[in-house]
Amino acid sequence: MKGKTILVTGGAGFIGSHLVEKLIKEEYFVLCLDNFNDYYDPKLKENNLSGVIKNPNFKLIRGDILNIPLLNDIFSGTPYPRPTKVVHLAAIAGVRSSIANPSIYVDVDVKGTVNLLEMAKKYKVGQFIFASSSSVYGLNEKTPFSEEDSVELQISPYATAKRAAEIFCKTYNNLYGIPVTILRFFTVYGERQRPDMAIRKFTDFIMKETPIPMFGDGSSLRDYTYISDCVDCVLSAVETPMDFEIINIGSGRTISLKELIGVLEKVTGKKVSIKQLDMQPGDVPTTYADIGKAKKLLGYNPKVPIKEGIKRFFEWYKTVL
Repeated sequence: MKGKTILVTGGAGFIGSHLVEKLIKEEYFVLCLDNFNDYYDPKLKENNLSGVIKNPNFKLIRGDILNIPLLNDIFSGTPYPRPTKVVHLAAIAGVRSSIANPSIYVDVDVKGTVNLLEMAKKYKVGQFIFASSSSVYGLNEKTPFSEEDSVELQISPYATAKRAAEIFCKTYNNLYGIPVTILRFFTVYGERQRPDMAIRKFTDFIMKETPIPMFGDGSSLRDYTYISDCVDCVLSAVETPMDFEIINIGSGRTISLKELIGVLEKVTGKKVSIKQLDMQPGDVPTTYADIGKAKKLLGYNPKVPIKEGIKRFFEWYKTVL
């Protein structure tokens, strides 16, 4: 054992479950806090943890980041080993749903983050890693997006909540010296991907031979990050303590929506039918990460290009049909 206990919030989710497996493999003791909410089928999250649930270096805590007494128990080391580091992934996700119900994003994504920062302050946690999002760049026109860019153009409550949480992280770093690393994820995809995310959702439509709803003319660009590249970078952040940094985690490449659908068509071997719809509120035309800082500070080197990543995703997808 490396002698360190790490708390991973949202550890039963897509990214969280892969990270938990990686941390255990690297001989950390992992506390996984997850409330198994119904944003999507909780059974999928249960399945995500099937490979670690009996591991002696893993402890699942079913609970909420809004539950202050529970957080005090976790951080005080009673009855669990006391965490020395936190990787905070728990959040209410989804750009479009945040427009319909913004208040829950304030409650969970902002207040929940502040609750954890309070615990980090109170119990002198050695490192706080916060999962932010490329959505904070909003309508920025300069590409690729740099961590030094102004981020005042969010166009969804989800993005605004993530940005507000980033600001709280910086405030707690300034006030209390909590070491904070903010990771801005750019559209992570791969095995166990949430069913509402584009690649998995489109694959569902294709396999059911149902027209894919394509919002806009297909020219929108996204920077997709394969799950193993993302997790490798998070692990590097865990093992590279910093005072305060914001770091993009992407592939450093873009693909248009129309091209993405073409890759899915080729990988699945099925002819795709498209239903073109208007652009949705909250959608941005482009995400594109400048990953120079991640390369410099974390030794980040994304290895899986989009075509290979989709092949790997589809091989997994066929096992869970």
